[in-house]
Amino acid sequence: MNIEKKAVKLPHFVTIENLSNDDVSALIERAEYFKHGGTPETLTNPVYSVNMFFEDSTRTHTSFEMAERKLGLTVIPFDPAHSSVKKGETLYDTLLTMDAIGLDLAVIRHKENNYYNDLIETSANQTLDIGIVNAGDGSGQHPSQCLLDMMTIHDHFGRIEGLKVAIIGDLTNSRVARSNMELLTQLGAEVYFSGPEYWYSDEFGKYGKYLPVDELVEKMDVMMLLRVQHERHDGDSNEGSFNPEEYHKKYGINEERYAKMKDDAIIMHPGPINRGVELASELVESDKSRFKVQMQNGVFMRMAMIEAVMRGRKLGGLE
Repeated sequence: MNIEKKAVKLPHFVTIENLSNDDVSALIERAEYFKHGGTPETLTNPVYSVNMFFEDSTRTHTSFEMAERKLGLTVIPFDPAHSSVKKGETLYDTLLTMDAIGLDLAVIRHKENNYYNDLIETSANQTLDIGIVNAGDGSGQHPSQCLLDMMTIHDHFGRIEGLKVAIIGDLTNSRVARSNMELLTQLGAEVYFSGPEYWYSDEFGKYGKYLPVDELVEKMDVMMLLRVQHERHDGDSNEGSFNPEEYHKKYGINEERYAKMKDDAIIMHPGPINRGVELASELVESDKSRFKVQMQNGVFMRMAMIEAVMRGRKLGGLE
């Protein structure tokens, strides 16, 4: 990769909304470089990072830490359950502490949508100066999952433009759905939606149409399944009557639907998978499934994202 011409440089990485198509292409190219054995640039100064996950996570948390270590960063541990957050400390003040003790970057997952605004849009009397990488905000954005998904699709098809992609499941509560529908549309894909109609709303209509799963399965290049997020269903009148077997029958990918998919079509899922709900257990590691590949690609895309913020902030001698 020609770093001088194509390097993405950002002070923070909190959303996909301001990325150009060239930015996305450069990030995929850089991630592919790392995936195929390319080595990061040697840091001339130490860079310190902290991963602050206020919601549970396996893939994203460990993937970011692996990415940081592969880039040569020093990762400082942080456990919200044993921090001053329990005493009522604000997120801003927690970050102010991290900044004061010498942290350069903070990877954050938080339940509040747009939590990062108060951290990057500071006032004249505030001194917070630390790079923020968004690992997921409520039901808002999930930029790293979105970009690793773009990488995975590009990996398989060699393009994104012109592909037909169905996003299926718990749309209302999904930051993955929102990030992906926006970027897929920007990159020229045709987006469709399916799943329970009570989780579909007008906000999705401008990105694609809703169709029953069985009208999509034979036509789509990508079947992107979403986890049913029961933990976000407080106040949802449909939660009490939810039946996993019935959901799988109506909206899940089973052996019958799998057999109807195009030969080169792929199944994607951000994880964790509710086996036997969104996807039949025996299909999780099937030939068309890209679930494991997505997790592998996540490390390399997160390396590219963190590097973009390091360049934007001139950390470790990178420019």
